[in-house]
Amino acid sequence: MTAAGPLAGIRVLDLGQYIAGPSAAQSLSDLGANVIKVESLTGDQTRGIGAFGDSMMRAFNRDKRSVALDLAHETGNAIMHRLLEDADVLIQNFRVGSAERLGLGADELMERYPGLIYASITGFGTRGPSKARPGLDIAAQAEFGMMHTTGVADGEPQRVGFHAVDTAAANALVTGILAALFTRTTTGRGTHVETSLMESALAVQAAAWGEFTVTGVAPRRKGNGQPYAAPAADTFEASDGTIVISAYTPQKWSALCTLIGRPDMIDDPRFVDNPARVANRPAMVAAINEAFVDRTRDQAVELLLEAGIVAGAVRSFDEIAKDKDVLASGVLVDVAGPDGSSFTSPGLPFTLDGRRRTTSTSAPKLGQHTSSLLADLGFSPAEIDDLIASRVVVATN
Repeated sequence: MTAAGPLAGIRVLDLGQYIAGPSAAQSLSDLGANVIKVESLTGDQTRGIGAFGDSMMRAFNRDKRSVALDLAHETGNAIMHRLLEDADVLIQNFRVGSAERLGLGADELMERYPGLIYASITGFGTRGPSKARPGLDIAAQAEFGMMHTTGVADGEPQRVGFHAVDTAAANALVTGILAALFTRTTTGRGTHVETSLMESALAVQAAAWGEFTVTGVAPRRKGNGQPYAAPAADTFEASDGTIVISAYTPQKWSALCTLIGRPDMIDDPRFVDNPARVANRPAMVAAINEAFVDRTRDQAVELLLEAGIVAGAVRSFDEIAKDKDVLASGVLVDVAGPDGSSFTSPGLPFTLDGRRRTTSTSAPKLGQHTSSLLADLGFSPAEIDDLIASRVVVATN
């Protein structure tokens, strides 16, 4: 990966809101694309919801330039088309029909700009009866299985502890965009890349879907541990917290029993194979737990790894921020704030030839680059002042 990045020279117009759209554009930016965040006069909706929204803005809008336009105004819409003349990719996650009402639908724009890659994310797809329904991560987690299978067996459904579906949809969209950019090198034509929270939620649960189709039994929440194997993702208490262990093959189960000084458990009828261990999971967990209550998480994990058993410590974010492997990987990007402060944010989760971008600038203020971008389009200072005064655009220094 060169200093400029493999997507240097690619211009992206990011009309996204919240997470899914902006996150996809962020990945393209980290790969070197020039990303312009096109916002309404009031901005991405995350700008108005306090610290919760600020965290999204910081995480998914690094290194972008912001232009604030009234796309419903004739002149604002015309400025958008001026930007489109040099654009390679447009990303939007509007509700179905909204872009079309602004004259910015896929069919219209791709006919006018045949090389444009038009990338869109919806909540429930564009072909079914729910196509006009607004979509957010939590609705997709609820509607498409995640909450149904997350949580303890006798407790309430739980959401996954982060925006899992938004992230999956963003990654899916980036994959499609990169494929479309590659295709354009031979055909010269753009592609309409489309995904939804619905499709992405199902895709990341392919293994659970496979269990359903094989067994005919719909997965249900049951807390930690796999439904058909044990110990598999089961948790145990150490002296300073929790560890997780997977040792469900015959070889690993024997190794674990030997390690904890309980070789009798290998042939115990309650634990002799996976069906037996699943049926007697509480007794199995209690027996194994005795071996680790007097050890720290690190001591327990080290002992297990030496025996070839998969294990991990359950850790908090403040611990992860100091982790030597995390720091050595370079995945945390140093972000320079506008006020001279700095913070870190996860960047690309992969390297190219061992390299990736490791520094970044913070998310732009609303309309921070409106004036400079309009000047690049040929507008005079007086014309820019008139556009600001007439509320066609918002410009912030």
